[in-house]
Amino acid sequence: MTTSANELASTELAVGATRAVVPSRLDDLLRTDAATLGRLYAGARTPRVADLTGDLRGRMLALVAAPRWLFWWVSLWARTKSFPWLGKSFRADGLDAARGTGINRVFNDHTRWFRFDTFIAPSRAGAFDAFQLDYDNADNPFFIRAIKDEVRELRPGLYLGQAYLKTKRREILVLYFGLEQPV
Repeated sequence: MTTSANELASTELAVGATRAVVPSRLDDLLRTDAATLGRLYAGARTPRVADLTGDLRGRMLALVAAPRWLFWWVSLWARTKSFPWLGKSFRADGLDAARGTGINRVFNDHTRWFRFDTFIAPSRAGAFDAFQLDYDNADNPFFIRAIKDEVRELRPGLYLGQAYLKTKRREILVLYFGLEQPV
């Protein structure tokens, strides 16, 4: 099967002078390094709050702020079915909603921890907007309340996220994760 020029162009995102090929599936992102994930993220589009609804399958893709030995070990573990984080579940406040809510699914689809609020706001990664996930609510433990995620759309149904840790002085990019709507 051959790929036409139009099909190939639709699988690439222009980022400055470089182009990054957008994988077609979430699992294909597992083989992508953090630098390429950063380029893909910058070239992606900002989804509407209502675009992310339901139970999305998730994968941890790359640790950024971690010792090399931990990065290697966690990256290998994240590629297995024994990794506890399964994804996120989203609900918009309506079709044209400016806000929504969500929660993480861990261990199985019925165990849900760490609620977050969603909205669109400026990204921490550049001069563009992103779909924000804010964990700062009273139900979450203090160490989870310091997490600030954001998500952008690589292609319909495939999303790339960044997780930041908010400290007293700054917000630190900790990892990349991916989300995929079920087919």
